Amino acid sequence: MRSLDWHDGRLLLIDQRKLPEHHHQLHITTVDELIDAITSLAVRGAPALGIAGAFGVALSAFRHADSGRPGADAVRADADRIARSRPTAVNLSRGVARALSALDRGADAVLAAARALLEEDERINRAAARHAADYLLETTSRRPLRVLTHCNTGSLATGAWGTALGAIRDLHGRGLIDEVLATETRPLLQGARLTVWELQRDGIPVRLCPDGAAASAVQNGAVDCVVVGADRVTRNGDVANKIGTYPLALAAARHGVPFVVVAPRSSVDETTATGAGIPIEQRSPDEVTSLAGTRTAPPGTSVYNPAFDVTPHALVSAVVTECGVREPGAPARELAELLGSRTAVVADFPFLGVAFQDLAGVYRHPGLLRTAAREIAGRARGRCNVVVGVEAGGFVLAAVVAAEAGLPLVLARKPGKTPGKTHSVSYRTAYSSDALDVPAGALGAGHRVLVVDDVLATGGTLAAARSVVEACGATVTRCAVLTEIAELKGAARLAPTPVDALRTATAATHTVPGGEPS
Repeated sequence: MRSLDWHDGRLLLIDQRKLPEHHHQLHITTVDELIDAITSLAVRGAPALGIAGAFGVALSAFRHADSGRPGADAVRADADRIARSRPTAVNLSRGVARALSALDRGADAVLAAARALLEEDERINRAAARHAADYLLETTSRRPLRVLTHCNTGSLATGAWGTALGAIRDLHGRGLIDEVLATETRPLLQGARLTVWELQRDGIPVRLCPDGAAASAVQNGAVDCVVVGADRVTRNGDVANKIGTYPLALAAARHGVPFVVVAPRSSVDETTATGAGIPIEQRSPDEVTSLAGTRTAPPGTSVYNPAFDVTPHALVSAVVTECGVREPGAPARELAELLGSRTAVVADFPFLGVAFQDLAGVYRHPGLLRTAAREIAGRARGRCNVVVGVEAGGFVLAAVVAAEAGLPLVLARKPGKTPGKTHSVSYRTAYSSDALDVPAGALGAGHRVLVVDDVLATGGTLAAARSVVEACGATVTRCAVLTEIAELKGAARLAPTPVDALRTATAATHTVPGGEPS
């Protein structure tokens, strides 16, 4: 199903204000009609807005054409009005700019550019949806999946197929959808009116979920993953989406559920550094103070009605585009440099030949420690449901990571420090032999564990931590450290378990007592 098309000099739009009761098509012939359709949400969804904006430039180009050449200034003025009609969705301004780039070649070239954008849309969405579906299958264990989605991200929000809803369609085609929980998406109910309508048309099992019940559904284990779209993704991975997305991300993070954003690459705005730079559209108070023409609040009620919110990248498991999966990436160079500037390297401590990474300076800086913990928690988002901290250096970082991720913390301690029954594993480090104990019953089948330590050298300590976790019946899905000493190849020893190191250090050769290389 295409939500918009061009025919005989007119832009044809499904009027999303009328659904689900009436399937009505608008015939748009002027820029003013298009702007009204955009601001009144007759057409909505970031990719669809980009396509509509491009066709709007074509409408203006044909209107102002003179002997086949459009009046450039008038068309550019119309293009600016279109682009500013909904400022949060970066696709709108990009679609307008793409069509406008063909203006010097005439109105037909502008139309061709808009048509090309429409034709690309389904191919792009299907590719992104396939990548997202594959990612969800990699990061979840239950089959078939129970998916929670917010707002509308299907054919109506794009040219065809959809982004987050496209991923659901892809999974349904593989027989891997149990059911979809679709939020109402207040105040205009795009989820209730549009998402449920699309899913029912496709025969995909769906239940409608009040916005206020969505976090409870995550908490109660009724959801395996949360999948949403995006109106803009900033350079650092912050995501602007329909209001109500941020609290869903918080709930998903708290309960270890993957939170995945699916969007075309055109929604990624590398010119905006963080979510703080995204303009957030404020909607009319009438959308909140009345329902279907009936007033629901006292006259004169003040209203806070933003159309979008911003989800910090640390709460996002992955942003998936047609180009593939972008997890919270390698730490910013600034973070690695800050960690390095506050780390002292102490030669020949605690033994001759050992270059000791002293992280006390990091721990004395609460903002830096919190930032590092958020980065680690973001990378592990949706992949683990418990954090294990390794004595002693790992305790500080693991405690903050667990708090940031909203996950339980289990301590892997040296012998004689854990009361009661324990699981125990002996190991050898770069300069000593030791053992780790975990309380019996603290971990078991179904636990997906993030193991946290401060420094990765030869990998002996983390390998032992992984062994003791596995002895409990749990699975280590990821390890994380502040600093990795690359030449000691500890990460290779831990393969295939991924290791997230926020900083890579070069240090003097490590030896164990007696001079034997570790």
